[in-house]
Amino acid sequence: MPSPEDLSVFITVVRKASFGAAAAALNASPAFVSKRIRLLEQELGVQLLHRTTRRVAVTEQGERIYHWAQRILDEVEHLLQEVDVTRRQPRGLLRVSTSFGFGRNVVAPALSQLIAQFPALQLRLEVFDRIVDVAAEGFDLDVRVGDEIAPHLIARHLADNHRVLCAAPAYVRRRGSPRTPDELAAHDCLVIKERDHPFGVWRLRSGNQERSVKVTGPLSTNHGEMAVQWARDGHGIVLRSLWDVATDLQAGRLLQLLPEWTQQANVWAVYPTRLERSAKVRVCVEFLQAFFRENKPGALKQTIEKEAASA
Repeated sequence: MPSPEDLSVFITVVRKASFGAAAAALNASPAFVSKRIRLLEQELGVQLLHRTTRRVAVTEQGERIYHWAQRILDEVEHLLQEVDVTRRQPRGLLRVSTSFGFGRNVVAPALSQLIAQFPALQLRLEVFDRIVDVAAEGFDLDVRVGDEIAPHLIARHLADNHRVLCAAPAYVRRRGSPRTPDELAAHDCLVIKERDHPFGVWRLRSGNQERSVKVTGPLSTNHGEMAVQWARDGHGIVLRSLWDVATDLQAGRLLQLLPEWTQQANVWAVYPTRLERSAKVRVCVEFLQAFFRENKPGALKQTIEKEAASA
């Protein structure tokens, strides 16, 4: 019977496609990782990986064993949770993914409070500019802004949210304000590579009406905070979550354009069905739901800005 530790090492190597990256994730040496994989291959009597100088690839047998190993370790974790009389005190590593700006401004402060309340829990937060496959990439939970969610995943609603169009007063004085969504195509737009939308296409809704507008501009990025700063500097129009621009709108640094046209972008906790009974995922989702009820759009960011200014 292979040890759970060796199965865990193997799973990490497959997910990272590298012995070095797996060693870093496990806080171990590449030699230790290589040794555990070699022993596991000897134990099972099969070759699990094809090794090259740059990366590793999974063999056909290795692919089958990877899925079995993942199921075995998940079941072991579920067993421990079922017999744990303190299920309300989750423990172990919780791997969370989210997007760049939302992660820094909202998710990270929320998880900071979570870990203070549940000290037996360990958290690893990673940010991406793309949709994360939580099951395949080894994450327990993805905190996602946007309503396009694959049907094979579990999604728990955290907060209502939408994206708004806005620009600096200086830009509006120079270029005017669009009167319809179609006029956005003639404006300088600050395009962001969003996780859940095609690059350069803004899908807007007003009541029962929908519009998809192809927009362009002199500046584009995969980081929303940079685009918002460019908007403050008067370089163009940005479509950004109300969570990110509420304080700028309140302060007059940005003006909302076409206020009747918005883009739905609710906040969700997304996780694989295999983790439906996970105590740590359940506790984290419930905590985030309470956190978002108490922190409406703009309020959290305003608090962060005040703390930064007084530091």
